[in-house]
Amino acid sequence: MRLILLGPPGAGKGTQAQHLVAKYGLVQLSTGDMLRAAVKAGTPLGHKVQDIMARGALCPDDIVVTIVEERIAQPDARKGFILDGFPRTVPQAEALDRMLASHGIALDAVIELRVDEAALIRRIESRIAEMKARGEALRSDDNPDVLHRRLAAYREQTAPLIAYYRQHGMLHSVAGMAAIDVVGAAIERALAAAAKPALAAKTPAKPTAETAATKTAGPKTAAPKTAAPKTAAPKAAAPKPKSQAARRKPALGKKSSGSKGRGKIARVTRKTVTGKPINRPRSRVKAAKRRR
Repeated sequence: MRLILLGPPGAGKGTQAQHLVAKYGLVQLSTGDMLRAAVKAGTPLGHKVQDIMARGALCPDDIVVTIVEERIAQPDARKGFILDGFPRTVPQAEALDRMLASHGIALDAVIELRVDEAALIRRIESRIAEMKARGEALRSDDNPDVLHRRLAAYREQTAPLIAYYRQHGMLHSVAGMAAIDVVGAAIERALAAAAKPALAAKTPAKPTAETAATKTAGPKTAAPKTAAPKTAAPKAAAPKPKSQAARRKPALGKKSSGSKGRGKIARVTRKTVTGKPINRPRSRVKAAKRRR
């Protein structure tokens, strides 16, 4: 779960952040606390922002974005975190979106604590009096004059974030002037409402009646193809009858296998191709007998 708590100074963002940390095991990332720790430790960043914080002015965007990016990269922030006091401007919100996208993460909700400024000033003055009575050290910005300047800076620079996150569909407004436990309960209801769309997006859609009917009917079977009637193969054309001249032509004799008839053509048989005997004239037959 990754959240942003929005509200003017003294709206109770820190108190509600501690409640969410204890309930959900999140990490509170308060840019104010991180910057004050840098000032107390005397780091180069602390020296750079010390005078800016003492005047109640906002730190440069590049400084705040860098310190937040380094913090969310630590292992304890991977389960979830609450950004308290950041972003404070629309450019910071855009830089935060780019930074989170580069790490492959996104915000889940933005909680706005709505307060009445006049009642808020009275609350801060009462808190300062109680801290003095207990002998506690006051912060440099715990005085009415600094609070007025911080409220003016909030109205001018931070209040536009309300419209920015409303356009992104992430804003949930909660009345912040009620008792601490009442405000905490309202924040939990807002977080539950913010979680419903996320769960709906992850849950697969239920099958419609049409899809269910399709699944019950089973897969469609393809209609059997009708076999085309087989066509008889064309019969081979009968050989044309030979002409009379071809029938009358005697067939050639075969070569004899004997030694005397080698290379010579055997005599034509007495039958022709037509199967009829050859009629020789009688005179030729008698002459042949005389020669023998």
